Amino acid sequence: MDLIFEGLTSFTPGHGLMMMVAGALIYLGIAKKYEPLLLLPIGFGALLANIPLSVATGPEGWLTRIYEIGILSELFPILLFIGIGAMMDFGPLLSRPITVFYGAAAQIGIFITVMLSLAFGFSLNESVSIGIIGAADGPTSIYVSAKLAPHYLSAISVAAYSYMALVPLIQPPIIRAFTTPEERRIRAPIAGKRAPRIVRILFPIVVTILAGIVTPVSTELIGALMFGNLIRESGVTERLSMSAQNELSNLVTLLLGVTIGSTMSADAFLRSDTLMILGIGLVAFALDTAGGVLFARFLNLFLKTKINPMIGAAGISAFPMSARVVHRVGLEEDPTNFLLMQAAGANVAGQLGSVVAGSVLLTLVLGG
Repeated sequence: MDLIFEGLTSFTPGHGLMMMVAGALIYLGIAKKYEPLLLLPIGFGALLANIPLSVATGPEGWLTRIYEIGILSELFPILLFIGIGAMMDFGPLLSRPITVFYGAAAQIGIFITVMLSLAFGFSLNESVSIGIIGAADGPTSIYVSAKLAPHYLSAISVAAYSYMALVPLIQPPIIRAFTTPEERRIRAPIAGKRAPRIVRILFPIVVTILAGIVTPVSTELIGALMFGNLIRESGVTERLSMSAQNELSNLVTLLLGVTIGSTMSADAFLRSDTLMILGIGLVAFALDTAGGVLFARFLNLFLKTKINPMIGAAGISAFPMSARVVHRVGLEEDPTNFLLMQAAGANVAGQLGSVVAGSVLLTLVLGG
């Protein structure tokens, strides 16, 4: 009975506010279907974190143990990258190599946000970690912040995954703000010939070698991503590929989501620095989207056959959500214009770009 009254007396308005936030995430996942695989576990984890005296998130709680084993150790991001690599089809990128530039351009928000964070008084390590939110890549955000700013790991990971899930809300108004209706109606060209099998097999091997030589710190994430893609494209490990795409990805996503949500306690989140990180992270997301679109418009000045500049917005790493958003916005302008393949090419390029950008920043900060 004393424990019951202790729980009631320990309940604060902050707990109530964070429970409302948790409820909103769960609502968006179920009612609006905004990436329910992410928002539902994150929302429920946040609910558990804000029950006063909860043993699920205490020093011996099961969520705390999973957090230490899977996130602080950087194990979950690496395992998830294997699954993501197995899901990825680099065919659209290989068929239209120009889309790789969209994936590079859409990382500009990362570097602008690093400078913005420094201006707000964060240290260099903290600023780099906050900037990586703009990569729209949860695993990379966790990986970088675990190395550089572990004290902000929970805020950064929540921001990265929440904004990834909310891409259908965040990106469309930015895309429309930086494009004209005529540009949004530019039709996708006929799909190019699919790259030969040998090219698709060699691609992950060559990328791993080149990225590893240029930025050795990237070998963990790039290596995991390309390993997953290799077992997909090899054609001889279908069981491994399907397991990575389904069982491995689903299990890690489940544990990662509920564990990240469990870090959203009122005392950790209702703080000025944490709220500032969430705000700056949203700016980074917006800058990356705008940067990709504006670069595509700039490139069109020199192209005889114009490319729909909305494709540039898919250069962020939120795979495959961003490609779907671009395709959907395109259909709203012209129901017969199918941009999905072009957008997917930019989207997978963005996945590579975010890892490389994070690795370059890690190399510069850590000096090796």
